[in-house]
Amino acid sequence: MSEQPPYLRIADELRQRIAEHVWEPGDRLPSRAQIGQECGVGENVVRRAQELLISQGVLEGRAGSGTYVAEPRERVRVVRSSAREQSSGSPFRQDMKALRRQSDWESRTDAKVPSPAEIASRLGIAEGELCVRTTYEFLADGKPVQLSTSWEPYAVTGGTLVVLPEGGPHAGAGVVNRMAAIGVTISHAVEQPEPRHATAEEASLLGIQKAALVTHIRRTYYSDEGRPVETADIVVPAAHCEVVYEIPISR
Repeated sequence: MSEQPPYLRIADELRQRIAEHVWEPGDRLPSRAQIGQECGVGENVVRRAQELLISQGVLEGRAGSGTYVAEPRERVRVVRSSAREQSSGSPFRQDMKALRRQSDWESRTDAKVPSPAEIASRLGIAEGELCVRTTYEFLADGKPVQLSTSWEPYAVTGGTLVVLPEGGPHAGAGVVNRMAAIGVTISHAVEQPEPRHATAEEASLLGIQKAALVTHIRRTYYSDEGRPVETADIVVPAAHCEVVYEIPISR
């Protein structure tokens, strides 16, 4: 069995000190040089350990000031479920209601945006073909917990009452219900989650440290004819949210 990398050992040591109340929330940690000397490792090892704990929400870095023990923050449970997609209303709103949290979101829609190569590939259209792009910032008790950028082919919704996801009589109804309103039946969605580091823009919007860990979900909805009708990039901060999948069991 391989030996645990030194930075993971130091991360465990720092986490243990916090659990034993050697350091309390809001306390400033000793310098990396001091911690390294106490633990018999170099400053770079301590830096990697602290960066890991920052990405997990255990510590927080303050530019020009140092590293501090973060205030405890309950993680938001984000449920990905076929049952929730088929129900009326917003799945996000259902999640927040279950947690007794107030939910809201802010959005911006741009119509007739040329599709980038990756988005075009996911939607099965030619690069540059026009799409409706909507960016979302989802809030729990007024704090951002999720970002999403949605793309829909303009050829599917253009000229209909649902062309604007957050406008018109079906505003905020969700992709499944909006598409049903124009005779498009969505049969399934494919999601591909993967961990990565937040971009500077994502970190700023989510109120997390630059390069903190996030879960990036690429989701695409398909019609019953097998046509992709919407694709989205969903970004969830790992330190503040846990992504849970409910899998239906047929009897």
